[in-house]
Amino acid sequence: MARTRKGRPVDGILLLDKPQGVSSNHVLQVAKRLFGAAKAGHTGALDPLATGMLPLTFGEATKFSQFLLNANKRYQTTAKLGIRTDSSDADGKVIATANVGDDVTQARIASLLVERFTGEIEQVPSMFSALKHNGQPLYKLARQGVQVEVKPRRVTIFSIEIMAFRGDEVDLDICCSKGTYIRSIVEDLGLLLGCGAHVKRLRRLDSGPYLAKDMITLDELREIAEPKAPDESQESIQTRLDALLLAPWSAIEDTPVIELTAEHCQLIRQGQKVSVEHRPVSLIRIHEKGSNTFLGIGEVTDDRRLKPTRLLSTQAAS
Repeated sequence: MARTRKGRPVDGILLLDKPQGVSSNHVLQVAKRLFGAAKAGHTGALDPLATGMLPLTFGEATKFSQFLLNANKRYQTTAKLGIRTDSSDADGKVIATANVGDDVTQARIASLLVERFTGEIEQVPSMFSALKHNGQPLYKLARQGVQVEVKPRRVTIFSIEIMAFRGDEVDLDICCSKGTYIRSIVEDLGLLLGCGAHVKRLRRLDSGPYLAKDMITLDELREIAEPKAPDESQESIQTRLDALLLAPWSAIEDTPVIELTAEHCQLIRQGQKVSVEHRPVSLIRIHEKGSNTFLGIGEVTDDRRLKPTRLLSTQAAS
């Protein structure tokens, strides 16, 4: 017998400004409860220390989470010089300290950032990352005192700039590709400077097409979810909350769009290919002509046939 899913159908993406000191899953569960949603997920966890952009996907939008996981990101971080921790951030145990010498200058740091941390680089993720080894997250193994070999990975740093320098602290603004570990950048920078370093503060500003200015805080979300009158209906509150959501396709807003007739839309919903007048492309958004209903995504093959690859449910198409 199928298990009945609790909650209501909610489809869309919420740009949450995660507060410090709580897990990404915690704020996800809070938001899911406030929306009364049946299904929700996040698109790339932030550590409890970190704050900022955490796109939450509801309902059918969860089908497009991978595009945000693979998206470029922008962070601002404060590197504390002279102190190393086992997790490379302020939540970890101090494992070494050193004086920050007079040779640690803003000019030297800026030079290292250009020479060693710009463009495509190789970095070794921290043992306190969420990467998995034989099915176990590395951070769980690290907390058990288990050390395993972590293979280096190649990432791209599009830009890394000094925002401020205070002798034993440096504020950085970093735009990078998916899979970049800011704590690894800070750890490696500290080693190159000869004094060690760890992440004191970390804030994610942008993720893919989403910008920091469009985020909403958890406190603001709770306020919006509060009844505005003693007799306000739950439906009214839900309408107010749903107005905060971006369309499920907003994660792939910059991809090409194809509009189909109602007849072709019906075939696509059945998983069939249709002939189209469009150049071959590996990713395309599918909308219904006239109503602009979003059906899902597909690809146009070399023989100019549209093949659906991921569709919204018929009930959720919007």
